Amino acid sequence: MDSLHSTMNQHVKGKHLSFEERVIIQTRLKDGCSIRAIARKLGSPSTISYEVRRGTVSLYHGKQKRYKADQGQSVYQINRCHCGRKSDFLKKAGFINYVIKHFFEDGWSLDVCANRSLATGEFSHYQTVC
Repeated sequence: MDSLHSTMNQHVKGKHLSFEERVIIQTRLKDGCSIRAIARKLGSPSTISYEVRRGTVSLYHGKQKRYKADQGQSVYQINRCHCGRKSDFLKKAGFINYVIKHFFEDGWSLDVCANRSLATGEFSHYQTVC
């Protein structure tokens, strides 16, 4: 078959698995396909094996283990909430309030606010915003 006329969707590297792809994994595993056979359509074998590990649940009091697409999706969404850059705004709110007070009320420049807070020891270097 010529690659120009292929009707199969090619998996893009670096793309996250969708719920539909997780359902495909579930049905293929139920039919007895290997991870390598599933990986030919959906992605790398390591991606599929990580997903199977993530979405496997114990059934019948732990005697049987099966992959469930909805479990894999829920674990993915939980892990996705924790990724990304963490905000320091709440940790450094005291310093920000200090700068706002002295900048607007006392007419200090931003550099004076930052340097004086460090010089007086009111805030450490880790509590200030660059």
